[in-house]
Amino acid sequence: MVQNLNKNIQEGDNPDLTSERLTSTFNTNDMAAQIWGSEKRARRRREISAKIAQMPELHDSKPLPFMTREEKIMESARKLTILTEKMGQIIDPTDPAELYHLNNEVLGLEGNPMALHGVMFIPALSAQASDEQQAKWLPRALRREIIGTYAQTELGHGTNLQNLETTATYDLATQEFVLHTPQITALKWWPGNLGKSSNYAVVVAHMIIKAKNYGPHPFMVQLRDEKTHEPLPGITIGDIGPKMAYNIVDNGFLGFNKYRIPRTNLLMRHTKVEADGTYIKPPHAKINYSAMVHVRAYMLTGQAIMLASALNIATRYSSVRRQGQIDKSQPEVKVLEYQTQQHRLFPSIARAYAFQFAGAETVKLYEHVLKEMKSGNVSLMADLHALTSGLKSVVTYQTGEGIEQARMACGGHGYSMASYISEIYGVAIGGCTYEGENMVMLLQLARYLVKSAALVKSGQSSKLGPLVAYLGVKSEPTSLIDRIPNSGFTEYVKTFQHVSKRQTLKAADMFFGLMEKGEKREIAWNKCSVELNRLAFSQASRLHTRLFIVEAFVRRVNEIADIRIKEALTDLLHLHVNYELLDIASYALEDGFLSASQLDYIRDQVYLYLGKIRPNAVSLLDSWEFSDIELRSVLGRRDGNVYENLFKWAKSSPLNKTDVLPSVTQYLKPMMEKARL
Repeated sequence: MVQNLNKNIQEGDNPDLTSERLTSTFNTNDMAAQIWGSEKRARRRREISAKIAQMPELHDSKPLPFMTREEKIMESARKLTILTEKMGQIIDPTDPAELYHLNNEVLGLEGNPMALHGVMFIPALSAQASDEQQAKWLPRALRREIIGTYAQTELGHGTNLQNLETTATYDLATQEFVLHTPQITALKWWPGNLGKSSNYAVVVAHMIIKAKNYGPHPFMVQLRDEKTHEPLPGITIGDIGPKMAYNIVDNGFLGFNKYRIPRTNLLMRHTKVEADGTYIKPPHAKINYSAMVHVRAYMLTGQAIMLASALNIATRYSSVRRQGQIDKSQPEVKVLEYQTQQHRLFPSIARAYAFQFAGAETVKLYEHVLKEMKSGNVSLMADLHALTSGLKSVVTYQTGEGIEQARMACGGHGYSMASYISEIYGVAIGGCTYEGENMVMLLQLARYLVKSAALVKSGQSSKLGPLVAYLGVKSEPTSLIDRIPNSGFTEYVKTFQHVSKRQTLKAADMFFGLMEKGEKREIAWNKCSVELNRLAFSQASRLHTRLFIVEAFVRRVNEIADIRIKEALTDLLHLHVNYELLDIASYALEDGFLSASQLDYIRDQVYLYLGKIRPNAVSLLDSWEFSDIELRSVLGRRDGNVYENLFKWAKSSPLNKTDVLPSVTQYLKPMMEKARL
């Protein structure tokens, strides 16, 4: 008897999807443990999903695409209230991973009235408030006695923190900060849940003491009356309107009219202002970036989840959709049999795993830096800030690409909201701009790389940070890919390092060369980043980031002991390194590090591993263990029974409540009757 290694098979499933699951070479529960970090974590996710399945009051009352925005917000608030009451029965409320899964399952990716409360407000207080301040505010926030958000971005400025216009001027006589919005571009704009839900916010404003501007600092600010929820005097606040997606979240605007808060509302873990106005500066210039670094670190796994969700939908649907014939003498085949479909989906499956593993590693690094910061050591903040800037940019962009390919892989039905891929795409692609626009993020990493290149050129490679140490290592003259048997992934990593190093040093040479010719530093920077060599700096940043992702993937696979899991992930890793290297091969061809024959070998490896992954494609995505409640997709149903449920979904459209719409009666019928006269 053949052992059933895929744990998603049930009676009544679509036989085409069942046949895919029967070809799995590994246990999907064991793979889930790798994805989520441990067997316990994966098991807890299954237990939480099972509990939610038995609680109909936590299910969507009707498909979200058939609700208005107001109905979605009301539905989300209803479920959120129930969750707050029953949370302890379902999860450990102190476990962030369990809370994240609970929110995804019940509230969904379109957001909720407290979406920013847990991912921005509480982390900002945890990282930047003093012990005394935390004792005052954190317990209330954790009990959901108050709802908070993080207000930094303004109508006229986003990533450029130094040019934010909101001011917090210290009044020495009253020991208060006076928050003010001097002009319309200074309105806080975009913070999630700011518009209607939150009654508190951590607000970033330029701190001015005795006419001296000390730059942007975070302040704890009450926005609304705790009893009436009405805006407090001096506060202008509201919703900015509908967006491309994520419309359950009330992204808002906020203005201050000489609004006063106590001096002690300045978050003072790292920065302090004494009663007499004495300013005690933080030990590191970027220490107040910790809230944004926190979000960027956790964004990676969030993006991986959205990419995997879309791929799950597309791959399952491609397994039950039959279209055309490869052999004219045979019946129509599953769409997944076409190599073009595999090439469209499988590299993104590899990326989803790569992003998940790189994200988990980055979160661990963030937690380590946070502990170091609390003990006064902030030396790793610059490294982490640079790394998360690059990862945020590369991962969000490639996730958007992968989700859109998944949608198109579903053909016409992918365009329907029944697939739910369009909503996943809309939410994911927002990551390209929030928490730092992607090009700006790449250039922030580039500044770090240029400083590192300067160390290499001055013979100070020993001072390089651990993430850029490869810049100081002498490269081999050519790649040995395809020339050393059983070399594993070592030669691939060396090739990525060579390409990243070469592009970084090349961009730095351009920059320093322009300065030597008399260009001002910022003019030289702009020319290197925009005008020269295919966006020289941004390309160097992308290459450095993609190298980190590859290395993180390799490290994770090397740690695995389970032979079946290791083999499946090794196949996926082979596809990843060859596909990614093929994408950047022109840089290695320029100086002869790679030859044309090696490029052919790499291309052949891509096709080889598409075939190897084919039997495991569905199981690799089943292993993420998304429930139907969480996916909210007709095309991506676990049982594969798509067509009858697609018809059922369509019939539930509000337009089908009547056979004749009022618009027909009022306008179209009279028009047709008039034309008949």
